[in-house]
Amino acid sequence: MNKLQKTLFCAGFGYVAECLSKRAEMKGVQIIATTRSEEKANQLRSSGVLPLIIGKDDIAAAVPEQAHWLISAPPEETGCPIYELAGAHAGTAAWIGYLSTTGVYGDRNGGWVFEWSNTAPNSTRGERRVHAEQQWLSLDRPAHLFRLPGIYGPGRSAFDRLDEGNARRIIKKDQVFSRVHVDDIVRCLLASMSRPNPGRVYHACDDEAAPPQDVIEFAARLAGYDVPPDLPIEIVKLSPMARSFYDECKRVSNARTKSELGWTPKYPTYREGLKAILKKQ
Repeated sequence: MNKLQKTLFCAGFGYVAECLSKRAEMKGVQIIATTRSEEKANQLRSSGVLPLIIGKDDIAAAVPEQAHWLISAPPEETGCPIYELAGAHAGTAAWIGYLSTTGVYGDRNGGWVFEWSNTAPNSTRGERRVHAEQQWLSLDRPAHLFRLPGIYGPGRSAFDRLDEGNARRIIKKDQVFSRVHVDDIVRCLLASMSRPNPGRVYHACDDEAAPPQDVIEFAARLAGYDVPPDLPIEIVKLSPMARSFYDECKRVSNARTKSELGWTPKYPTYREGLKAILKKQ
């Protein structure tokens, strides 16, 4: 983000957007963020963020030209709500990034997916993501797509589940997930802003897809907790959303993302990431 571009527009203000905003604020960047409630708007305002309330404010008119746009609002049945509200004005943006998910690839039976792999969602949620991606790619200046795996970081890691007493080591044969520390997502987004290539797909992910039970065990041993027992997936009651994650198994490559952006994950596996989180607690 260079000195001429002093606004970051966050369409949706979740975990990743908040972490990116903290980095941007340190450089004197004005943060604009959307919300759907007056209560959240007041919270944003008190933290120095300019809120825009969906359904009330004219979002397109409120975002200045040459702003950086980060789109993280979840898709709805008709696609991305922000595309409907402001997509026609996206040509004024200096850079657009859309946060998607590796769920657009569906199940690959443990195989690899690459930045150029075809999408093949096997859930309604994944289909909506693909539709939203296509909307943002249809612009004259298309968005950069960041397909993200499981996100963790401070306040959102295996340590928190262990603290709350709800960490489970669910065992499904040969199941692996890719994941990424939130700091590495932020670093990847900033690298893309420095090297824009509209329409490109990137994988901000670590270098090692791993069984989820291994992550819980490592965190427990690291922090001095008892390791939760093995729970075969056949005996575990899971919500439909949690079950859908276990219905998909793939390894996510970040090779092209590294080569094009000059980015490498600071936390190449969950081990380095968890150690860093624990050190700061």
